[in-house]
Amino acid sequence: MKGKSISAGAVSNKRTAFMAVLLAVLCFAIDAAAGGEPTRDGLVEYIGAQKNMFETGRAEGVMELRFFQGKDNIYAVGPAALLDGEVTLLNSKPYVAKVRGNDYQVDNTLNHAVLFLVWSHVPRWKDIPVPESVKTCAQLQKFVKDQAAASGMDVSKPIPFQVSGTPAEIVWHINCDRTENQPITRELFAKSKATYTMKNEPVDIIGFYSERHGGIFISEYAPGIKPGSGDKNTVHMHLVSRSTKATGHIDDITFGKGVTLRLPAQ
Repeated sequence: MKGKSISAGAVSNKRTAFMAVLLAVLCFAIDAAAGGEPTRDGLVEYIGAQKNMFETGRAEGVMELRFFQGKDNIYAVGPAALLDGEVTLLNSKPYVAKVRGNDYQVDNTLNHAVLFLVWSHVPRWKDIPVPESVKTCAQLQKFVKDQAAASGMDVSKPIPFQVSGTPAEIVWHINCDRTENQPITRELFAKSKATYTMKNEPVDIIGFYSERHGGIFISEYAPGIKPGSGDKNTVHMHLVSRSTKATGHIDDITFGKGVTLRLPAQ
């Protein structure tokens, strides 16, 4: 009885298919080891941590934004992998800003990785007018906490929020790698930013409040909190302009009239 002969081409095709499967498995394992599973805390989920960058000296990605493909009502902020940009999701629409030359580009696809990310699924928001007495980042932090507590939210857990309106001034940045291939330190991280200023420009701001996640998704780099003031940074905020392409991480802000805070509707 004669056995079936197998052509060299068939063997080659099987080997190629096997290697492709093996590579996919290995890539998945590497991604899982690097980023792990998202952590849920109250209304918020997050993955990665800013402090990991200083511990390892590297800014590798922990998750692909394609994770959010097909998911509605997602609000998220975080830095892009490799210190190459800022990532914002506003109602599931991505705004990924990256410095290129003397300008920056904004991409609205999910084809990007993040260094760390914090996000929340919020189907409905309730509006709260921000009084004119709230002018600074420190005052906003207190206002968010007070209003969340008054709404019956557990302020010991992270809280997503939005702010909309036309602030008098916003100082903001986009991460851009200026480490010259050196291990990342706090000093090099602070240096690796392209900083911009806008005045009287209508924006939507996506923010996350927490007193327990410093070095994770609450940045230690917070120019809006003045040294020696006794205040501690408890927010991570990104802006999306309504009139220009501007989008990125908020360093400092001065509020004006007619600003609205939005908290998740319970």
